[in-house]
Amino acid sequence: MNNFSRGLGSRRDFLDLTRTGLASTALLGLLPNSNGATQPYRPVIRSELPSSPRPAPLVPKADQVLLIFCSGAVSQVDTFDYKPELEKRDGQSMPGSGKLITFQGEQGALTRPQWLFRPRGQCGKMTSDLLPHMGSLVDELCFIHSMTAKSNTHGPGENQMSTGYTLDGFPSLGAWASYALGSECASLPAFVAIPDPRGVPQVGSNNWSSAFLPAVFQGTPMNASKPIPHLLRPGGMSEQADRASRQLLDLLNKKHFDARPLDSELAARIASLELAAKMQIEATKVADLTREPKALLESYGAFDPDPDVAGFAKNCVLARRLLENGVRFVELFNGSYAMGEGVGNWDGHKTIKAQYPIHARILDRACARLLQDLKNRGMLERTLVVWVTEFGRMPTFQKGASGRDHNPKGFTVFMAGAGVKKGHSHGATDEFGHQAIVDSATIYDLHATILHLLGLNHERLSWYHNGIERRLTDVHGSVINGVLV
Repeated sequence: MNNFSRGLGSRRDFLDLTRTGLASTALLGLLPNSNGATQPYRPVIRSELPSSPRPAPLVPKADQVLLIFCSGAVSQVDTFDYKPELEKRDGQSMPGSGKLITFQGEQGALTRPQWLFRPRGQCGKMTSDLLPHMGSLVDELCFIHSMTAKSNTHGPGENQMSTGYTLDGFPSLGAWASYALGSECASLPAFVAIPDPRGVPQVGSNNWSSAFLPAVFQGTPMNASKPIPHLLRPGGMSEQADRASRQLLDLLNKKHFDARPLDSELAARIASLELAAKMQIEATKVADLTREPKALLESYGAFDPDPDVAGFAKNCVLARRLLENGVRFVELFNGSYAMGEGVGNWDGHKTIKAQYPIHARILDRACARLLQDLKNRGMLERTLVVWVTEFGRMPTFQKGASGRDHNPKGFTVFMAGAGVKKGHSHGATDEFGHQAIVDSATIYDLHATILHLLGLNHERLSWYHNGIERRLTDVHGSVINGVLV
């Protein structure tokens, strides 16, 4: 044997190397990124028209999304998750809990729902009298009763529901959707966030941030009482002078860009300014609710003497008008943290029986009317509606209080419209509504399902950032097939 053949070893060594090599080849075929099905998907974005519509890589069931976010953590056992055993064992200790310590401290006894549950709709779904208008629509809704979250703190909980991560600094669901798909509407933002008339949720703009995605895909905040600022022309300038100024600016921008055709940042900046100019006309029209019939506004509650009820009702009308005009993703908030714990939001720690009816009166009628309005106009066929809260609440009352503490182990969200089952309940919590025990679902799963209905594979849609292929669902998540038609 010469020196070269000695390096190969014996015939047995050679065969052994061949065997392990074949095993490595087989393993490679099992790795997630070993085939095109999970290779990163990056949409082709025209720098001069970054929000122009882009086809979904898969066949979509939904073209638009309306996300209704009730901040403060709505109690599932007082609204949509009916638990007869919780009523039977009212006042008893929860079995196996011992001295159960949760977010704010030690828990007391099991406490029955504070509102009566009754069957509703043709499907007979049990929902509580706290939200009777929303309950009347159960035949259109698909409930997920087994949702779980990673945090029992409001800020991180809001972050995860809106961005997929408990930490700050990640793009929101709406930003991912507008990045992937753009918008059919050239004169309005692709993604609009509508804060509650009482103020913004706890983590504020994190809920509609684009983070490391291009800034053009962040949500534009506006509501019925505070439309997009600085759209109207300055006082003293005539409409003719304003139009002439825009035409001159357009000419100068075009000449400037023609000399620098490869400058994508310049193209994006010009596109942003052109969108702002278009919004001077379109956004003011969309936000002008006087164009709506008075009877329809009345049906939402827009003339209610309570300014919070009327304000949220107008926000619901605005959400429908934005969707009608082709906005890709609308996030509608109910609840604010500017007013303190449980005062302006669903954070019912101390006196849930007194506080929840205030929030329910703001939410129930207007939200139900919005869903009914979308159905009546045929918009639910291509619009996905998702109702969420950051986590749930305990089936016990806090020791020494008359409210429920935070509970991320099992809570309820619902979906309606494009691609989801009607009058359906998926998953379940235990007999008290404490922990998900049947078809447990994560927020990653919920996000994966929303993207799937938009025609997007959550494992492929990504953005390369700081050496990592980042995606909305991190390295987790599966589509919840049980809710799909």
